[in-house]
Amino acid sequence: MIYLLLSILSSTLIYVVFKLLEKHNIYRLHALIFNYLIAFVLGISMQSDLQFSDILEIPSNDWFYGAVGLGIMFITIFNFMVITTQKSGLSVVSVASKMSLAIPVIFVIFYYDESLNTMKIFGILLALVSVYLVSIKTKKGIKIDKKNLIYPAIVFIGSGIIESGIKFFENDYIKESDIAIFSASLFLCAMTTGLIALTMTRKNRTTPIKLKAVIGGFCLGIPNYFSIYFFINALRIESLSDSAVFILNSVSIVLLSTLIGIFIFGEKLIPKNWIGIATAIVSLVLISLYN
Repeated sequence: MIYLLLSILSSTLIYVVFKLLEKHNIYRLHALIFNYLIAFVLGISMQSDLQFSDILEIPSNDWFYGAVGLGIMFITIFNFMVITTQKSGLSVVSVASKMSLAIPVIFVIFYYDESLNTMKIFGILLALVSVYLVSIKTKKGIKIDKKNLIYPAIVFIGSGIIESGIKFFENDYIKESDIAIFSASLFLCAMTTGLIALTMTRKNRTTPIKLKAVIGGFCLGIPNYFSIYFFINALRIESLSDSAVFILNSVSIVLLSTLIGIFIFGEKLIPKNWIGIATAIVSLVLISLYN
């Protein structure tokens, strides 16, 4: 269980760092690229007995192209999150990214033929309801212009594919000794994609790289790496089903991030957010008891 707790804490720290990036008006693409560099270096340093020849042999691993695809998707989906926020607001992108939890849960239940019971199904449904309620920040809910619907849809599907992909490669291709190097490869591909994106628009090319973006990237890269590393290890907890890991991890992150938002960043919640928090707690209890 320690890996699951560490995954939750690492992912929650990502939320805290992103809030600080926003507060200090740090250009996020620059911070993201440095963050992926730090995460890559961490992964390489954590791989035991790594030789230079081992690095050259990374492309020969069965999971390599999966790491490339996931790395590209990491920063691509982030860019779509930015577009969604600009066109439809923060609540829409928050709901789309967090509700994507449904995709890996459905994936592991059907692809790996997980057993289900009534209380577990009820707990899963409550988890999805709680994520939605906590993510909504306006009393009227969310409104999306039909012409902009494609952007949150991409965020929803893409985020779900990323988590499902991590589970697929963890289960079928990644040896325990390769977790660190797989994570490092993933972040290297994300960084490379980010560097390419940096050259594609005039704004990206002409925005100067500031020291605070480098510092922000460093602060983001450490929890970002460990969120993946610990999550992969959490998926290997024998006493928990994969769907339980996904739900406990995601809902706990939402719950803890919300509490940090209240007590540290002074965020105000509306009644449906409090209902979401209560629902989240009930769902966590049900999933834990009927795992």
